[in-house]
Amino acid sequence: MTTRDADEIREAVRARYAEAARAAEASCCGPAKATEGAFGRTLYGEGEADVLPEAALAASLGCGNPTLLADLRPGEVVLDLGSGGGIDVLLSARRVAPTGMAYGLDMTPEMLVLARRNQADAGVTNAEFLEGTIEAVPLPDGSVDVVISNCVVNLSGDKPAVFREAFRVLRPGGRLAISDVVMRRALPERLQRVIGLWTGCIAGALPETGYREQLEHAGFVDIAIEATDVYDREGLSRMAEDVAASAESPDAVDIEATVVELEGAVMSAFVRARKPSPSRHDGR
Repeated sequence: MTTRDADEIREAVRARYAEAARAAEASCCGPAKATEGAFGRTLYGEGEADVLPEAALAASLGCGNPTLLADLRPGEVVLDLGSGGGIDVLLSARRVAPTGMAYGLDMTPEMLVLARRNQADAGVTNAEFLEGTIEAVPLPDGSVDVVISNCVVNLSGDKPAVFREAFRVLRPGGRLAISDVVMRRALPERLQRVIGLWTGCIAGALPETGYREQLEHAGFVDIAIEATDVYDREGLSRMAEDVAASAESPDAVDIEATVVELEGAVMSAFVRARKPSPSRHDGR
């Protein structure tokens, strides 16, 4: 993939998520409140949802709950790659309190405005939202105990850079805990360049073997990829509705035929890995 391709993808993703931020604010802060069926509520337990602002839930575009996956502990420092409206940062901050810290990193100014407002509404003080890309994290080497992310890595046009940066900012022994979309078989090449499928979390999803190989190349060990949901035709059709409604969907793509072709090929997954500690030589 060329730099131009990666830049095009980044700008398309930024535009898509800026619109999502504006929609979340309109639904939660305007006349129409977010409903109990909002997407974010399907991913988080009742106790978690109850302590979050409605706008944080409405802006959730994730495919899992990495805060549970990460086994967070008081006093730890957490970084959320692509933090969006802040839902996982706010939950992480509560779990690592009172002495821990949660950082959220996002490249979309509209999402950062929404996340900071949600933080203020939730009364969370041990969190900070940073502007930047997940390919160039604005934090020092070895400054983080846990890196989390929720359905964002697949959106990057330079995944090796994402994994290198995650590895760099983690302390020795630090943990990676990602919820992401993963392919069970390779996406046909003709679909890999459809921007609408990138922003829809499909075209940029790595095959399971490729995900593992890239993490290993970055230096991670103890890699585990666990499927949490394999998308059937109905689930793919719901995702396709967003693509079909966007300006990013070219007329040449037959959405219905693509849904049939991809049935069973796309899954949500938990991805775990660890940065090795220099003091250990047993590979664990």
